[in-house]
Amino acid sequence: MNAFIFISVLILITCVLMILVVLVQNSKGGGLASNFSSSNQYMGVRKTADFLEKFTWGLAIALLALSLLSIIAIPRGRNTQGTADTELRQSIDENAQPVQDFQAPPKENK
Repeated sequence: MNAFIFISVLILITCVLMILVVLVQNSKGGGLASNFSSSNQYMGVRKTADFLEKFTWGLAIALLALSLLSIIAIPRGRNTQGTADTELRQSIDENAQPVQDFQAPPKENK
Protein backbone atom coordinates (compact mmCIF):
# COMPACT_ATOMS: atom_id res chain seq x y z
CA MET A 1 0.00 0.00 0.00
CA ASN A 2 2.87 2.36 0.73
CA ALA A 3 4.35 1.88 -2.74
CA PHE A 4 0.99 2.73 -4.29
CA ILE A 5 0.73 5.97 -2.31
CA PHE A 6 4.33 6.89 -3.19
CA ILE A 7 3.75 6.28 -6.91
CA SER A 8 0.46 8.22 -6.77
CA VAL A 9 2.24 11.22 -5.24
CA LEU A 10 4.93 11.03 -7.94
CA ILE A 11 2.23 10.95 -10.63
CA LEU A 12 0.56 13.99 -9.09
CA ILE A 13 3.84 15.93 -8.96
CA THR A 14 4.62 14.97 -12.56
CA CYS A 15 1.19 16.16 -13.71
CA VAL A 16 1.54 19.52 -11.96
CA LEU A 17 5.03 20.01 -13.42
CA MET A 18 3.78 19.11 -16.89
CA ILE A 19 0.92 21.59 -16.61
CA LEU A 20 3.34 24.36 -15.59
CA VAL A 21 5.84 23.57 -18.35
CA VAL A 22 3.13 23.46 -21.02
CA LEU A 23 1.68 26.77 -19.82
CA VAL A 24 5.12 28.40 -20.00
CA GLN A 25 5.47 27.39 -23.64
CA ASN A 26 3.86 29.33 -26.45
CA SER A 27 2.11 27.45 -29.23
CA LYS A 28 3.78 29.71 -31.80
CA GLY A 29 7.25 28.91 -30.51
CA GLY A 30 7.67 31.98 -28.31
CA GLY A 31 6.52 31.45 -24.75
CA LEU A 32 9.13 31.93 -22.07
CA ALA A 33 11.84 31.85 -24.71
CA SER A 34 10.52 35.06 -26.34
CA ASN A 35 11.28 37.03 -23.17
CA PHE A 36 14.99 36.16 -23.43
CA SER A 37 15.74 37.88 -26.69
CA SER A 38 19.08 39.27 -25.59
CA SER A 39 21.97 37.70 -27.47
CA ASN A 40 24.27 37.62 -24.44
CA GLN A 41 22.03 35.33 -22.41
CA TYR A 42 23.47 32.06 -21.18
CA MET A 43 20.53 30.18 -22.61
CA GLY A 44 19.32 31.82 -25.77
CA VAL A 45 15.85 31.76 -27.25
CA ARG A 46 16.32 28.52 -29.11
CA LYS A 47 18.06 26.72 -26.24
CA THR A 48 15.24 27.63 -23.83
CA ALA A 49 12.61 26.36 -26.26
CA ASP A 50 14.59 23.15 -26.80
CA PHE A 51 14.96 22.65 -23.06
CA LEU A 52 11.25 23.15 -22.45
CA GLU A 53 10.36 20.75 -25.27
CA LYS A 54 12.75 18.07 -24.00
CA PHE A 55 11.54 18.57 -20.43
CA THR A 56 7.92 18.18 -21.61
CA TRP A 57 8.77 14.94 -23.40
CA GLY A 58 10.67 13.70 -20.35
CA LEU A 59 7.70 14.42 -18.10
CA ALA A 60 5.34 12.69 -20.53
CA ILE A 61 7.54 9.58 -20.59
CA ALA A 62 7.86 9.66 -16.79
CA LEU A 63 4.07 9.93 -16.46
CA LEU A 64 3.58 6.95 -18.77
CA ALA A 65 6.15 4.87 -16.89
CA LEU A 66 4.68 5.78 -13.49
CA SER A 67 1.19 4.95 -14.71
CA LEU A 68 2.31 1.53 -15.88
CA LEU A 69 4.21 1.00 -12.63
CA SER A 70 1.14 1.92 -10.60
CA ILE A 71 -0.71 -1.05 -12.12
CA ILE A 72 1.72 -3.35 -10.35
CA ALA A 73 1.49 -1.44 -7.06
CA ILE A 74 -2.32 -1.28 -6.83
CA PRO A 75 -3.36 -2.97 -3.60
CA ARG A 76 -5.49 -6.03 -4.18
CA GLY A 77 -8.37 -6.87 -1.85
CA ARG A 78 -7.40 -10.51 -1.48
CA ASN A 79 -8.09 -12.46 1.65
CA THR A 80 -5.11 -14.49 2.86
CA GLN A 81 -7.12 -17.72 2.66
CA GLY A 82 -8.77 -16.78 -0.63
CA THR A 83 -12.27 -17.23 0.79
CA ALA A 84 -13.66 -13.73 0.37
CA ASP A 85 -15.73 -14.73 -2.66
CA THR A 86 -17.03 -17.87 -0.98
CA GLU A 87 -18.07 -15.98 2.16
CA LEU A 88 -19.92 -13.40 0.09
CA ARG A 89 -21.78 -16.06 -1.87
CA GLN A 90 -22.65 -17.87 1.35
CA SER A 91 -24.04 -14.67 2.89
CA ILE A 92 -26.15 -13.98 -0.19
CA ASP A 93 -27.53 -17.53 -0.19
CA GLU A 94 -28.45 -17.35 3.50
CA ASN A 95 -30.28 -14.04 3.18
CA ALA A 96 -32.02 -14.76 -0.10
CA GLN A 97 -35.76 -15.16 0.10
CA PRO A 98 -37.48 -17.55 -2.26
CA VAL A 99 -39.40 -15.98 -5.10
CA GLN A 100 -43.11 -16.62 -4.88
CA ASP A 101 -45.13 -17.11 -8.00
CA PHE A 102 -47.77 -14.53 -8.62
CA GLN A 103 -51.27 -15.89 -8.41
CA ALA A 104 -54.15 -14.08 -9.91
CA PRO A 105 -57.02 -13.34 -7.54
CA PRO A 106 -59.90 -15.78 -7.78
CA LYS A 107 -62.69 -14.85 -10.18
CA GLU A 108 -65.88 -13.77 -8.55
CA ASN A 109 -69.12 -15.17 -9.93
CA LYS A 110 -71.90 -12.63 -10.16
